[in-house]
Amino acid sequence: MTVYVDDAVTWWRGQRWAHLMADTLEELHAMAAQLGMPRRAFQDKPSGAHYDVTIELREQALQLGATAISRHADRERMRAVIRNARAQATPRED
Repeated sequence: MTVYVDDAVTWWRGQRWAHLMADTLEELHAMAAQLGMPRRAFQDKPSGAHYDVTIELREQALQLGATAISRHADRERMRAVIRNARAQATPRED
């Protein structure tokens, strides 16, 4: 099982952000807890279950064993990680 952190490419609130995703929600929440992130920061969205992390938290996650994944260099692998994150999101009732 693996925790992934993508390229920090999203510009928001004056800094770059990345996405923390994992093979399982258990792993995702465990890594977020190690990074000191509150559970309320969890993004349970149809676009994929994830946490948004700053560049600094991205580096910490990598030091803790997360796998770097690039939207530019690892496109197929990135698509698979995103598909898995989408499958983990809580289904929305319309």
